[in-house]
Amino acid sequence: MSKHVKHVPKHRSAPPRHTLAKAPRKALRTTVLVSSVAVAATGAAIAGGLVSGDGPASVTNAAADAETDASQRAAAADVGAREPVVSRSDPRDRPDPAKAAALRADSGEAMIRTENLSVADPRDIARALLDEFGFGQDQFGCLDSLYSRESGWRVDANNPYSSAYGIPQALPGSKMASAGPDWETNPVTQIRWGLGYIQDRYGSPCGAWAHSESSGWY
Repeated sequence: MSKHVKHVPKHRSAPPRHTLAKAPRKALRTTVLVSSVAVAATGAAIAGGLVSGDGPASVTNAAADAETDASQRAAAADVGAREPVVSRSDPRDRPDPAKAAALRADSGEAMIRTENLSVADPRDIARALLDEFGFGQDQFGCLDSLYSRESGWRVDANNPYSSAYGIPQALPGSKMASAGPDWETNPVTQIRWGLGYIQDRYGSPCGAWAHSESSGWY
């Protein structure tokens, strides 16, 4: 070997030619691939913009508008359910069905109370009727004493000597017809007539009892 030949280490040797030749082509392919991906992404974004109008902002606005419309429709439906529609052609004097039913129920209950009162104890009837003539319950004791003496609270009590009849011993008994046609058998009719008579003549049951005590009659 000539001493003028320069030794070159293997690890510093130049790369083979075929490697250098392949490197530019590989870089070119990588660049083309990246560019294609970028173009595809750009095309997708453009296509999305064309479909949605102005892009993501348009999608958000459309969703908000749809939600607002749904809320408004729900509110309108709720108001319609709570507020009945009134037409100018509807009569203003149409009765309320619930109120009419309540009135019918009250009327029926009042009738039942009246019918039951006619078969109640005459003393209970008298207590119930005192207020009708403006008498307080403190007057019942005098009335009880008076009618106990006159008839014993019997609806068919008949005095054979004077023809007085009924609980208040009306003289004659037919006078009680002014309080009702059932004066012969209905204690309500008889007591109502008797309280009216006491009010007109003596002012109160205690006034009638005081007169009966002093004279033996009223």
